[in-house]
Amino acid sequence: MKPFSSAVTISLVPEARGGPFVFWDGLADGCAKAASFGFDAVEVFPPSADDLDAHTLKHLLEQHRLKLAAVGTGAGWVVHKLRLTDPDATVRGRARHFISAIVDLAGKLGAPAIIGSMQGRVENGVTRAQSLAWMTEALEQLAPRAHIYGVPLLLEPLNRYETNLFNTVDDTVSYLGSLRTRNVKLLCDCFHMNIEEVSIAGSLRQAASWVGHVHLADSNRRAAGLGHTPFQEMGQALRDIRYEGYLSAEVLPLPDADTAARQTISAVQQLNASRAGE
Repeated sequence: MKPFSSAVTISLVPEARGGPFVFWDGLADGCAKAASFGFDAVEVFPPSADDLDAHTLKHLLEQHRLKLAAVGTGAGWVVHKLRLTDPDATVRGRARHFISAIVDLAGKLGAPAIIGSMQGRVENGVTRAQSLAWMTEALEQLAPRAHIYGVPLLLEPLNRYETNLFNTVDDTVSYLGSLRTRNVKLLCDCFHMNIEEVSIAGSLRQAASWVGHVHLADSNRRAAGLGHTPFQEMGQALRDIRYEGYLSAEVLPLPDADTAARQTISAVQQLNASRAGE
């Protein structure tokens, strides 16, 4: 099996400053730093598709010999307050349009879009069944759109403090299995899994081929190795399921961005060393 590939996050959303993204000072700076630390790819979080110049991004990726791992849609919630399960049909429509534009932008560059916070939550006065029906309606439109570009759509279970819709890998896999589309994959974030799963490794093995992307974050949402998550067990589980996607650092830039980036590269190298030693 080939080594795990590494990715690092670049946020272009001022309203999200202080959140779990490593680089914050623009695409050019983020791509240059990602390359200097030895990352294989970047994961970008733009304010919207219109605010991300695809030609500039493509040029920077080529210049620094990087891939695009994924593009996040979180600004749809953070900036625009859009959710796929909002009780207001107009808001749901705007949310689908927002994500569709990012699916197109990312897909043209060979990368998937991420649905995390834009999934929303089950609101008071709305049944869970209704919320899931709205979610299904959206995914059945968005996933085939991603398929046109040969990439999946990524759905991320979040911890209970951020949503009550999808918290665990098992529940999310069960839901994905009920969809007509088979082009939605799991984004497994180690930080959220540390809160919600009995065993991160066990949940990864259970999800198996559903796993499409991994956020490599420690228990305290710092870079891998700066908390208490058992990453060697996680790495073995990923090897067992023959995962060949990215390990992407969606982590707090603590104690500073460069240290977080350097620590992530070290963690990925350690996991790859274990992989090579089998």
